[in-house]
Amino acid sequence: MSKVGIIMGSTSDLPVMQEAIDMLKGFDIEVEVDIVSAHRTPDKLFDYGKNAHERGISVIIAGAGGAAHLPGMIASLSPLPVIGVPVKSRNSIDGWDSVLSILQMPGGVPVATVALDGAKNAGILAAQIIGVADNCVLDKILAYKEGLKQKVTDGAEEVRKKF
Repeated sequence: MSKVGIIMGSTSDLPVMQEAIDMLKGFDIEVEVDIVSAHRTPDKLFDYGKNAHERGISVIIAGAGGAAHLPGMIASLSPLPVIGVPVKSRNSIDGWDSVLSILQMPGGVPVATVALDGAKNAGILAAQIIGVADNCVLDKILAYKEGLKQKVTDGAEEVRKKF
């Protein structure tokens, strides 16, 4: 069974990152959640980045606000795909500092980046990555996407009935 590591810089990021946790659990994907601060716990960051794949983690989702170094630093250390979630924090410049810090990675150190506070999409993307090699997860993603389509179809029908 595949597992996704979900890390964030502090507990204040958890309300945003909870959406990734919920999406992955909805796809029956195991999650490992931890606080790993790029600036306050660098030794833990190095250990996590270098060893996550040895613990059975397939994808890492890293959420961070402000300077948002966590996703890029993890990507520099790990052979796993990393998805960065920029978090609009209280010390943020409208979230743009976080977005740009995660988005503007140098060549050779990719970080897939979702929208500001876009942890839900990070969870879906991690599931899609796992679904490439796991047909059970792929089937759940297909069903999820069909549900999205049905929701729009139902909404359109309701609108047409009103007018």
